[in-house]
Amino acid sequence: MRVIRVGTRKSQLARIQTDSVVATLKALYPGLQFEIIAMSTTGDKILDTALSKIGEKSLFTKELEHALERNERECPYDAVVFHPKFVGKTLETLPEKSSVVGTSSLRRAAQLQRKFPHLEFKSIRGNLNTRLRKLDELQEFSAIILAAAGLQRMGWQNRVGQILHPEECMYAVGQGALGVEVRAKDQDILDLVGVLHDPETLLRCIAERAFLRHLEGGCSVPVAVHTAMKDGQLYLTGGVWSLNGAESMQETMQATIHVPAQHEDGPEDDPQLVGITARNIPREAQLAAENLGISLATLLLNKGAKNILDVARQLNDAH
Repeated sequence: MRVIRVGTRKSQLARIQTDSVVATLKALYPGLQFEIIAMSTTGDKILDTALSKIGEKSLFTKELEHALERNERECPYDAVVFHPKFVGKTLETLPEKSSVVGTSSLRRAAQLQRKFPHLEFKSIRGNLNTRLRKLDELQEFSAIILAAAGLQRMGWQNRVGQILHPEECMYAVGQGALGVEVRAKDQDILDLVGVLHDPETLLRCIAERAFLRHLEGGCSVPVAVHTAMKDGQLYLTGGVWSLNGAESMQETMQATIHVPAQHEDGPEDDPQLVGITARNIPREAQLAAENLGISLATLLLNKGAKNILDVARQLNDAH
C-alpha cells in the first residue's frame, strides 16, 4: 500500500487542522495510507522575538514543504479574548490607560491603535495554548487578539468575547482559509488533494495574495484585506497603515468572475498563480482574481502607499 507522508507543525492547532485534512483524504481514498510527520519550524523555535522583527518570510511553513490552499474558508475575522476579570467588556469599554492588549500582528496593532487610542498594544508570542495561558495567568494583558478560525478549530469558541468585523479591523491575507502545500512536481498528489478545493475561497485567496505580493508586503508591514463574492462580482478591499495607525490608505475594487461549481471540469493545464495550483478551476477565473489584486495594489501604490510601507518597514527594522 502506498504511503503518503504529510508534514505538520507540532502545535495542537496545526495537528487538528492536519488531522481533519487527512481524515477527509482517507475517506476519499481508502486504498492509501497516510503518515503524519510533525516538526518544529523557524517560527516555533524563535519565541523571544516579535514576528515582525525576525526578518524571514514563511516562518511557520518553510520547513514543512508538503501541503497548498484548499477547503471552504472559515471565519476570517479577528477575535478578542478577554482576561477573566474583563469578560463582558469590549475593546471600547476596557479601562483607559491601564489596559494592555496582546497581539503578534503589526496589522492588528496599527488598525486598532487608530480606533482605540486609549489602549496599549504589546507583542505576545506562542501558540494558542501559550497565549491563552499568558492572558489568564500573568496579569499582564487585559485582552489578546487571535484569529477567530483558530479558536473555532480548537473548539474554544466560548473564549471569544468580541468579533472584529472588517470595518473595525480588516484581516490578514488568507486568514481563515485552510491550505495544503504540495511539491510542484508531484502531479499525482496535486490530483489527490485537488478534490478539496473550494472555488470561492480559492479565488478570494488568489486576489488577496496577488494584492500582497504586488505591494511587496509581509509580516514587517501592516497590510490587511477584505474580500467577498456577491452576484458574480469579487470585491476586494485592501489597506496599508503606518505602524502607529496614524496614516492609512484603503481602496476597494471589484471584478466580474464566474465561480465554477465544485466538480465542474476545468482546464487541462494547471496554472500556478501566487503560489496556488488550482485544479478544476477555469484559468480565466483565476487570472481575473489575480488581476484584481494587482490592480488594487497598483492603485494604492500610485496614491503613495509605497511611502507608508517603506517608513513602516524602516521603523520596524530600527526597533
